[in-house]
Amino acid sequence: MRLIKNGFLFQVTFMASVFPVNCYLVEEEEGLTLIDAALPYSMTGIFKAAKSIGKPITKIVLTHAHEDHVGALDKIKEALPDVPVYISVRDNRIMQGDTSLDVHEHQTPIKGGVPKKMKTRANVLLKEGDLVGSLAAIETPGHTPGSMSFFDIRTHALIAGDTFQTRGGIAVAGDVKPWFPFPAFGTWSKQTAVVSAKKIVGYQPRLLAVGHGEMLGNPIGAMEEAIRNLEQKLK
Repeated sequence: MRLIKNGFLFQVTFMASVFPVNCYLVEEEEGLTLIDAALPYSMTGIFKAAKSIGKPITKIVLTHAHEDHVGALDKIKEALPDVPVYISVRDNRIMQGDTSLDVHEHQTPIKGGVPKKMKTRANVLLKEGDLVGSLAAIETPGHTPGSMSFFDIRTHALIAGDTFQTRGGIAVAGDVKPWFPFPAFGTWSKQTAVVSAKKIVGYQPRLLAVGHGEMLGNPIGAMEEAIRNLEQKLK
């Protein structure tokens, strides 16, 4: 486990040099908001990170319901039964194993590791604009139909889940990077992902934090280039 701090944001990384999987702890006055739950064995590392910060985990927020983002959730929830779990209204269905599509959605199969045996259920269902402490929820479908990003209104840090990746080079969800193609393989709709990527560039983030790869400061130019790259491939 590796821990990197940037302002109120702490990146917790597992398998950093091989197959990096990130989750995040966001510091608030009263405690920590955990964003994503990484891999099945990750609870010990997450709790060690929280202890080093010196505050309790008081909320658990999920960017989407893929297994590498909810892996330790059952174990964490067993240890912290009173801590609420937040996920988007749409990905709550995937969290429960429902991979059906709505009529208005791009009619391609939902991909990636969908939980099949997870017991935990969300306490709070999020929609566009909801606040979780200092984090504004932004609907960013594409990687999954209900993917969400979270914008820290204090610092303008953007925690984007798999809407972007930086491992193997910055890319919008669905754009295959040969050195790290896995987020692209798990992406439901590239076309929808491009729309969401443009949307969050509009928030003018000062820091981009993703599910796979390093945090990126002053990311707007790189994000815009990544969008152009995928748009060109989709023509």
